[in-house]
Amino acid sequence: MVDEPRRKIIRDNPIGRGLDASRTSFHSICQDKGLDKGLDALAQLGQDDLRTLALPVLSSLQSFPASGLLVSKAGRGTLRSDLLKLISAVTSDDFDFVRIHPLLGAAVVFADKPDDDDDIWDQVYLAVAATTAVAASTPPRRTIASSIQQTPWLRNTGSFANSSGYRQYVDRVLKLELGPLYVGIPQFRETFFGAVADLQTASDLFFKRCIEGDDPRFRRGTGWTGWTGWPKDASPDDVLCWFAKWSEALAAFAEDYKSTPTRQRRPLAQLNKPIRGSTAERKLDVGFVGDHEPGKDSKCHWGQILVPGELKSNPSADAASSAWLDLGRYAREVLAAQDTRRFVLGFTLCGSLMRVWLFDRLGGIASERFDINQDGLQFVSTILGFLWMSEEELGFDPTIITENGQRFIEIERKAEPEAEAQTERLIIDGKVQRVPCVAGRATTCWKAHREDDPRTPLIIKDSWQYTERDEEGELLREATKNGAVNVARYYHHETVYVRGEVDDVRGNVRGGLNVMEAEKYRSGQSMASPSTGVSWKGRGSSNAGLKRTSSQTSAPLPPSKRPCSASPTAASTKLPNRVHRRIVLRDYGKPIHEASTRAALLGALEGCIEGHGSLRKAGLLHRDISINNLMINEEKKEDNPSWASFLIDLDLAIKEQREGVSGAKGKTGTRAFMAIGALLGEQQHSFMHDLESFFWVLFWICVHYEGPGQDIGRTEFESWNYETDSQLVGSKKGVIDDEDDFLKIAADNFTPYYEPLIPWVNRLRRKVFPNGNRWKKEDPDLYSKMIEILREAQQDPKVLEDGADHTV
Repeated sequence: MVDEPRRKIIRDNPIGRGLDASRTSFHSICQDKGLDKGLDALAQLGQDDLRTLALPVLSSLQSFPASGLLVSKAGRGTLRSDLLKLISAVTSDDFDFVRIHPLLGAAVVFADKPDDDDDIWDQVYLAVAATTAVAASTPPRRTIASSIQQTPWLRNTGSFANSSGYRQYVDRVLKLELGPLYVGIPQFRETFFGAVADLQTASDLFFKRCIEGDDPRFRRGTGWTGWTGWPKDASPDDVLCWFAKWSEALAAFAEDYKSTPTRQRRPLAQLNKPIRGSTAERKLDVGFVGDHEPGKDSKCHWGQILVPGELKSNPSADAASSAWLDLGRYAREVLAAQDTRRFVLGFTLCGSLMRVWLFDRLGGIASERFDINQDGLQFVSTILGFLWMSEEELGFDPTIITENGQRFIEIERKAEPEAEAQTERLIIDGKVQRVPCVAGRATTCWKAHREDDPRTPLIIKDSWQYTERDEEGELLREATKNGAVNVARYYHHETVYVRGEVDDVRGNVRGGLNVMEAEKYRSGQSMASPSTGVSWKGRGSSNAGLKRTSSQTSAPLPPSKRPCSASPTAASTKLPNRVHRRIVLRDYGKPIHEASTRAALLGALEGCIEGHGSLRKAGLLHRDISINNLMINEEKKEDNPSWASFLIDLDLAIKEQREGVSGAKGKTGTRAFMAIGALLGEQQHSFMHDLESFFWVLFWICVHYEGPGQDIGRTEFESWNYETDSQLVGSKKGVIDDEDDFLKIAADNFTPYYEPLIPWVNRLRRKVFPNGNRWKKEDPDLYSKMIEILREAQQDPKVLEDGADHTV
């Protein structure tokens, strides 16, 4: 729970302008080195520059009244003494400045309002904890091998647990998630606008009208070349007014041009007005929306945004740390709010310099830059293209069909291996989950049922897997065939086809655009090699919705989409690619934290641990135990024949005894629940890592929920989503390494509803972390030891009492 006394001290003793000198110093260093003044700059500065920046920041923080009032991380003395030790550590030659990058970012990059004081002091505590942990107990780094080496953990905004979504936190991880943003891609416009019917002819006609007459919209001459009324200083508010009037005129022309009514789509122009539907407040300056009458003062939802845009007055803002990241943030909100969106097109306008962008499940790429006041025709063609594009061209999934207000998919499925495939229509009842991210698996789940069997629930799951990974559908089919219990059961799987082609990012979404032809391309950023021999077809218009069914999955992918070698050497020389997979499951439930009582929660956790052991007996290791992958079903059997509790999501699972490596470029997971050994780079992912993750799931629920599914909001443990590996190791060790400390932490942070579980969680801690240490030797009996404790806990009168008061 939030430490209110600490928050009160921070509020009563504000930092104010006390770090302005450090911010000025940071800006000066960036200017001297030609760096953008963003978080990326910290990673590019050398030891001397970082030390020059860090020491004044820490000294200032140490001198502020709050540091003398806030309690030390060690529980004795004040934070001021901790800061003095940190200053001493920073002066040493071997100090790793990565430990305090988040603190420096909070202090000199992101902080611009009083509310940021909380974040700065939170980062001070984390920096102190990380430095203390590294100095005291972190072992020498070992060679990383096998599964961890094949699938390094990539930071991803979709892996946040109970996050407040604050911008300064999300941005740090979003930059890592997006990776290098490639701009100046040749043939970008042709790929995404080339199939829009009549676009070039209509653009030519409208632009011709713009340059005609005594008072033309677009002037060419010695005094001024460009659009009439364009604001000279390009201030966002003035540009917004100009853009709103200009694009409304174009929209009216577009309506009159075609004999049949065009799609209801209008420009959105509103400065500093939040868009509804975000976890934290998000604002969008400009864009295009559907089924809405937007204006400068209107409000709309992220679910209505078709094309997001970003305005900047300064042309120099056309950079990764400014307009590009801002647009990436908006793309994330659009993708999160629209459950059938495969990708997002958008644009940046920095001064009069424009780029068109694509954000998809590999990251972001952009067109070549052009000046709208020099190339007015291209500007007209771009905006008119956004108005006229079909939903499929804007990134919506054409395989999810809407008729008469009902959404459905159709699959070709064999009821028996030897039977002929039959077409089944699955009616979508509603969205269950949509992971909010740009690049990554981007898992989406819907509850559904067969058209001819409305009483039996099914789950449709779409995700974007690396082509080198074992298909989750195949693993699920194998687990079901081998009799795994308490694991979601297989019904069907397929690779999605769009326009008759496998729906992958590089070939289908991007139409074969080559990032190696981008401006200032650096092969080391994306591990690319021109020797990949990839030959892509462009994006065309044709029939959509063809699918590679489960009966076809043993057939090879087309030559241009065939996975590369699984060896680390070969995999590292290929451009990454993700492919759109779809599976259908026979088990439906709700996340374990929504259990109706404490005893039900413990019983569901017991069942999921049994499921993990059963899955392992079937030859598979899960590797992604997290709060949203453990499910409970409390419905009557006749209403829902699913398991009472079960594991889902085998996307990161592996065959435990396999040889070789996966070749996959990245491993994602929910960071808050990762085992300490995995964070330290253990040689091999073990079932013991997963059993430790079960412990962290229970701990997290007890801290963050006041009853079934009742999230209490931000806590100090939210930082586990953003900390570096070394910081998170220190934080987790600080929780479990001493029994008295653990009991105090639990008493201070478990919600009142879950306080009766403290002794039982402590007993689990003793088994999972022998003598307060992370495990060093595999113990197959740990399954039964954990299950025994959970069963005993379910009989505890204190656990059972008053549980009904919190049911929902």
